[in-house]
Amino acid sequence: MSRIYSLAYLGSHRCSPAEAIRVAAQTGYQFVGLRLWPNAPGAPQQHLLDQPEALRETLAAQRDTGVGVFDLEIIRINEQFDPHTWDALYDAGAALQAKAILVAGDDANETRLTENYARLCEVMKPFGMTADLEFMPWTAVKDAASALRIVQNAGNPNNAGILVDALHFGRSTTTLDDIRAIPRELLHYAQICDAQAGLNFTTEEMIHTARCERLLPGDGTIDVQGLFNALPADLPVSVEVVNFGREANTSVQDWAAECLAKSRPFVEA
Repeated sequence: MSRIYSLAYLGSHRCSPAEAIRVAAQTGYQFVGLRLWPNAPGAPQQHLLDQPEALRETLAAQRDTGVGVFDLEIIRINEQFDPHTWDALYDAGAALQAKAILVAGDDANETRLTENYARLCEVMKPFGMTADLEFMPWTAVKDAASALRIVQNAGNPNNAGILVDALHFGRSTTTLDDIRAIPRELLHYAQICDAQAGLNFTTEEMIHTARCERLLPGDGTIDVQGLFNALPADLPVSVEVVNFGREANTSVQDWAAECLAKSRPFVEA
């Protein structure tokens, strides 16, 4: 069975959206992920929103290469959440025919977080994208069981989703049984990388690894093989390996190609 691969934003963070699409086409990916909204104020992102020329260039790259946009980043649900904050992101996603928007949960009040997640799904419906809630151990959605509980308590909207990242699987209390318990209709893609597994990392260490120092699959101690054996065999795979030290010595193209080559054995066995 042939897998669908997407070059995640963190794998091509040195690129503009149009450049990322062309790199993906050159290195064997069918899709890209784009971070059009930063994960924190002033944090790195790719600039396209409210920039018509950048959007035109990106659409042209899609037409030229046949590479699509899989997911967009990032919506964070906090205490002051208003789903219309991201209206420009929804519009861009529709123009790019993106499939999903990555969602993080930062509100410790789970009832309010759940209500706001349901609101987000409702607002996103006309745009044709899923709202994929990613569990991360330093956020209010710490593990797969928490993500599933929130989605179910939100009423299982038909555009709801749960995103499984190998890094957060390996550094949370999530078990393989928890992964297998996620209904197939909630799984739209999964992210692959590696790192040292365990529960003894500080929040600062977890964030640093996630944003700066992931490892290639097979170079860490996360049970990447077990994870992808537990996930559906036809699930699209987002290759999300960022490692500033390793990348400093290689081109974006070579890094993207190496990340894909090291990922394939774990998902095509």
